[in-house]
Amino acid sequence: MGEATVKSLEGRTAATPSPMQDGGGVRARLRAPRRPRIWFEILLIGVSYWTYSLIRNAVPEQKAQALRNADWIWQAEEALGLAFEQSVNHAVNSVTWLIVSMNYYYATLHFIVTIGVLVWLYRWQPGRYAASRTVLFATTGVALVGYYLYPLAPPRLMNGQSFVDTVLVHHTWGSMASGNLKNMSNQYAAMPSMHIGWSLWSGLIIFALATVPWARILGLLYPVATLVVIVATANHFWLDAVGGMICLAFGFAVSYFWYGSLPQGLPARVEPARPVAQGGGAGQAGPPPSEADRDPAAPAEKVGSGT
Repeated sequence: MGEATVKSLEGRTAATPSPMQDGGGVRARLRAPRRPRIWFEILLIGVSYWTYSLIRNAVPEQKAQALRNADWIWQAEEALGLAFEQSVNHAVNSVTWLIVSMNYYYATLHFIVTIGVLVWLYRWQPGRYAASRTVLFATTGVALVGYYLYPLAPPRLMNGQSFVDTVLVHHTWGSMASGNLKNMSNQYAAMPSMHIGWSLWSGLIIFALATVPWARILGLLYPVATLVVIVATANHFWLDAVGGMICLAFGFAVSYFWYGSLPQGLPARVEPARPVAQGGGAGQAGPPPSEADRDPAAPAEKVGSGT
């Protein structure tokens, strides 16, 4: 199959690729960074989170198995000499203002920071947005498999242990698995911890892409603080955090396979599609946009400092 030719208005002949030759171009176009569309992203995130919640909460609770798994996790941590969750839970619970703050941290920042990073990527790093979002979605998707295959009770629901359910004791709003909200959420989906999966995703993205030093430091501290919170509030074992890290590694692998690069290896900005030159053949683009034609809302070249 040869190349087809198209005559331009000036009588010149321009070569256009044969459809057979362009067979591999479809995937390349799908993988190429592009400017995200706000309506599509909002719809995608909303539908995805609704689906995630629906599936997570539809998983059979399997209470007896979840409690047996919790006993096994606790015994494994004791064998490793790292069963420190109960000591941390009791110590922090004795400081009322601290544990109340952690209760609200657990209930809110999980969503606020994750959404905030997505908005920051969309506005300041649009070329890296899709790859970063793919990491997050793949991480969350594989976590659902963990909830189904390995039901796990959180420490505060274990039998024969003295963990404190800090939300109940201090009458704070927060945990979807405590108080009046406990019937709205699967209480036995503690492994893996998506508080760690999402917070580590947020922290690594900020550390890799931000240019302001204090923002990069906060990016690293955020998942560390989240680990302390999930242990102190008795919502997770530290091994649940390891499960969240494994899910995140899977998410990065999926994104790397599709885009051929980690998010930071992609261009921060994507030029808008240029119109086809008048009289040109299919696939011919016009001249590069001048400085005056660029997005007036776009900041200067140093784009990572918006965190």
